[in-house]
Amino acid sequence: MRALLVTALLIGAAAAAATSRPSTAQPATSGKASPAVTNSTVAAEALVAALSGPAKDKGVLPLDHEARTTLNYIPIVRAGVPLEELTDPQKAQALSLLRSGLSESGFATARSIIAHEDILREIEKGQGVANYMRRQPGLYYTAVFGAPSSAGYWAWRFEGHHLSVNATHLGKDGDIVAPLFFGSNPAKVLSGPSMGLRILKDEEDEARALMALFSAEQKTKVVIAPETTNDIVTTNKPKAEIAQFDGVAAGAMTAPQKAQLRKLLEVYASRFPAPQRSAQLARIEKAGFDKLYFAWAGSLEVGKKHYYRIHGPSVLIEYDNSQNDANHIHSMWRDPEHDFGGDLLRKHLASVKHD
Repeated sequence: MRALLVTALLIGAAAAAATSRPSTAQPATSGKASPAVTNSTVAAEALVAALSGPAKDKGVLPLDHEARTTLNYIPIVRAGVPLEELTDPQKAQALSLLRSGLSESGFATARSIIAHEDILREIEKGQGVANYMRRQPGLYYTAVFGAPSSAGYWAWRFEGHHLSVNATHLGKDGDIVAPLFFGSNPAKVLSGPSMGLRILKDEEDEARALMALFSAEQKTKVVIAPETTNDIVTTNKPKAEIAQFDGVAAGAMTAPQKAQLRKLLEVYASRFPAPQRSAQLARIEKAGFDKLYFAWAGSLEVGKKHYYRIHGPSVLIEYDNSQNDANHIHSMWRDPEHDFGGDLLRKHLASVKHD
């Protein structure tokens, strides 16, 4: 009952509804209009103003706080203030901040990920392993690092189980939203009222469509390992590093294969607001689309453990579906240069410390 109440309050505070990507991110419940789309500075300033007392102590932290670059997508206690400790108006402000860092469809997917905790809890309850204190839609944490301003340097994060949205405002250079993690357990709901729901449907289906276009000879290069590592390779490391580019380069693909790779890339880029989406795709093109590598590990059979990544000079996208009998997705967009603000923020922090 408590979990359902938290979910109802969450959705009510968000007042979120429709999505342009319904097959991928079905609304967790019916709702009203989504929060007004606003820039991150306005949303963060409103949230900070709405917080007070212990909630503000937890939710507003220094820009150089060590937790700013601590990424986690498992259900643990983390820095920030959880939704369950906020009033309804404060929840609305926290969710408006989340909305500012995502597209409409990305925000709808994030809402579905949060609501998925109720589904997972009921599944685990049926298995006799339910943990009511662990699987809660209210256990998603918001943190603002530094003092929000349009000209300043500051950051924010909205994070919980299977969701981590990390944004950094770099003064005149605007916002960087990275790393960005979406996950889903179960990847496909196998029973109950939500049976058949696949929150991250396109992330799997478009990759399989690309694999279907490769020749047998190409697959000997694309498939880099017969088994997965049971998670994305970079896991939650603050710095995303994979030593080499594996698989097949876009420059070695046929026109239809390239087109499908672009379609898969767009699945991930569409999580971002329009300005960030355009900026990220422009950086990929500038670095050379043909320098993107696509690699696969594990089985090609549906329902079996599998992994893939898109890796280039300016982007690393990883996807894994291995855990829980290959019904548990982890997916991440990493920006090797600008994750958590990258060098631009590091230089700013260094200059501030030396002033």
